[in-house]
Amino acid sequence: MLKGRMTRRRFLATTAAATAVAMPYVRGAHAAGKLSMGFWDHWVPGANDTTTALVNEWAEKEKVEVSIDYITSVGNKNLLTIAAEAQAKSGHDIFAFPTWEPQAHAKSLESVDDVMAELLKQNGPVNPTVDYLARADGRWLAVPATVGSQIKGPCSRIDLMKKHAGIDVVAMYPAGSPPKAEAWTLDAMLKAAEACQKAGVPFGIGLGTTEDNTDTSGAIFQSFGANLVDAKGNISVKSDAVRQALDYYKKLAQFLPPDAPAWDNTSNNKWLIAGKGALIMNPPSSWAVAKRDAPQIAEQLWTHGMPSGPNGRYAPFLPYFWGIWNFSKNKPAAKSLLVRLSQRASAEKMVAASAGYDLPSFVSFTDFKTWAEEGPPKGTLYHYPNPHNHQILSVGAAPAPPRIAHQIYNQAIQTKMVVRFKQGEPMEKTLAWAESEIEGFMRT
Repeated sequence: MLKGRMTRRRFLATTAAATAVAMPYVRGAHAAGKLSMGFWDHWVPGANDTTTALVNEWAEKEKVEVSIDYITSVGNKNLLTIAAEAQAKSGHDIFAFPTWEPQAHAKSLESVDDVMAELLKQNGPVNPTVDYLARADGRWLAVPATVGSQIKGPCSRIDLMKKHAGIDVVAMYPAGSPPKAEAWTLDAMLKAAEACQKAGVPFGIGLGTTEDNTDTSGAIFQSFGANLVDAKGNISVKSDAVRQALDYYKKLAQFLPPDAPAWDNTSNNKWLIAGKGALIMNPPSSWAVAKRDAPQIAEQLWTHGMPSGPNGRYAPFLPYFWGIWNFSKNKPAAKSLLVRLSQRASAEKMVAASAGYDLPSFVSFTDFKTWAEEGPPKGTLYHYPNPHNHQILSVGAAPAPPRIAHQIYNQAIQTKMVVRFKQGEPMEKTLAWAESEIEGFMRT
């Protein structure tokens, strides 16, 4: 990490040369010589090193002294740090914000309209989930980060799905080619879940209150068009679409592990790696661990798209963001660095360092060779980044206004509805409970 002082003239000249873009965000500003970052501590060994190298490469060219803290999400330490810095109005210049946090701290974040305008011009559009989560009152709150972003779609056992459900997931989602998944519907998944449960290898889909569970329920509800709150903020719990989603989920739940309501984010990973199930909903983290700890299982894993429902094919996308605090003392340099980290070449290095786990939000960044070449089996991650745009990327509880959706998501209202209904509570009582909970969210 290099120390030094960067003059305004040098900053403008070198940044313009490096990115070949107009720099309205530094015009008239003085760029100081220091920049600090609070980044997410990646679970993939060595992935942080790539981010550090990219930052130091930029810092050396710009003569900026940089410092990076990698902050774990274990025990929500990153969330606690975000909250503490926002309250103190002091801390890092740049911070890595999980999915909902830019909305939660909108008033403390510097606008990045100028950065996003240039990145969208360079890279093309981002997927709609990013626009929904990272904009408020017409302004961009944060820049979508490659590191930490993920899709939580199906990861299936090739052998077990073929043997017990009669489904060839590789033929359905061939590596290097568009999906041939017209028959992969929610009804087909229900039949496959029943067949695999009878064979003793149930689908490992949780019904707990942590993110892995709520991401799946959110996508399935959206596949029915079952929104608990619409985009205008109107409660729509007591709709036919919500009733249909609950009916479907109750049928699916009978074929899931008996303790599914108690599952957390680690349960489905352990289930798959132990060889107990034929399918889970997860990013490539479970495959990566299996490759290390249970290679005979990893060789049989294939990541692919979600089943389609009456309202379409939806997949849960959880982006990370890089945000700049509005109390940062070096906003021009922070914006310059975020432009650099959001270049195609930078994103490709981050994806490779994470063995394909990290997922850029720019639609044009879904063709990196890492996903086509990773294995075994080779091509197992090809469809993970949604390369042919065959499914709609969304986040649970959307399209409700984010401040309401965030609470629906964090309180796992959809999975709690499923469990209540599964355990015998009458449909209308379950709907009334959910409606009451959401009314409470709107008052807070």
